[in-house]
Amino acid sequence: MTDAQHHVAGLLLAAGGGRRLGGRPKALLPHRGHPLVEHAAGVLRAGGCSRIHVVLGAEADTVRERAALPGCTLVDNPEWEQGMGSSLRAGLESLAGTDTKAVLVSLVDQPGIGPAAVARVLAAYGSERSLAAAAYDGERGHPVLFGAAHWEGIAATATGDRGARAYLKTHNDEVVLVECADVARPYDIDTESDLVHLE
Repeated sequence: MTDAQHHVAGLLLAAGGGRRLGGRPKALLPHRGHPLVEHAAGVLRAGGCSRIHVVLGAEADTVRERAALPGCTLVDNPEWEQGMGSSLRAGLESLAGTDTKAVLVSLVDQPGIGPAAVARVLAAYGSERSLAAAAYDGERGHPVLFGAAHWEGIAATATGDRGARAYLKTHNDEVVLVECADVARPYDIDTESDLVHLE
């Protein structure tokens, strides 16, 4: 196990209710014969994350019943309707007090981002001060890596659907961009027309 694999936990944000998908929770969307959350957790594991926390919200009980997530720590976010920021805060809180020194955050609705991109961003880990993000033709995207030294600041500014955007903007000079356009496609599954990306 590498230093990064030992010290960095994967954090999968999978709480969304799919408002623009007719209220179908994104975690339960079918992809390759399984719920999308299963696929996304598998990508984190295949990319090198040995510990994975999955934040659930919309229809959390149904996700627990239908999705096989062995070895994952499932975190309930009762405030999921407030947006991605609340899920990020819940996920970071679930890792507080552990020996985790950084977290690699991915989103359940980006199936075009596979293990290769996760592995590249994971490799950017250096210390608890690390800040790194996948980039697509120079534009920052997911997954992102936050050293533990930044968690408090991120949690304080993670509101609505903005997640860590505000924090990363104020710490832009510290963010290491890891180009991943050659190995991943960062589209989101947000609307009915996006469902063509699922198999």
